[in-house]
Amino acid sequence: MKGILRIAIAAAVVFGLVPSRLASAGSLDGKSFAGETGEKGKTKGDKDTLVFTEGRFRSSACDRYGFGDAPYAVRQDGGKTVVTAETTSKKEGTMTWTLTVDGDALTGVTMWKKGTKAPKEYWVKATLKK
Repeated sequence: MKGILRIAIAAAVVFGLVPSRLASAGSLDGKSFAGETGEKGKTKGDKDTLVFTEGRFRSSACDRYGFGDAPYAVRQDGGKTVVTAETTSKKEGTMTWTLTVDGDALTGVTMWKKGTKAPKEYWVKATLKK
């Protein structure tokens, strides 16, 4: 009986009867989003371009702080793509990104953690560059 159940589950996955919840890690590769990143509670932020290339993510606004690119992961959630990444800087710590892509719009938050200081939260709003 267990063997038949395994075969049925495998067939359902192969024939698309069970939707995949995960997108490929590089599914946003080649896309860039232009917008702003700003500190939580503030209405104005810094210009930013969020770039996805070869399975890696980079925020141009963070370049001046020594943050480089980092691998990113994606998953599908109700027709939207949720992106996570963690960028690092030798001097400035880490930034943990959680972004949502819905059509041409990208929104989300990033938490900046530096040493023993309390993390700072930043918002992100951008639009796909065409």
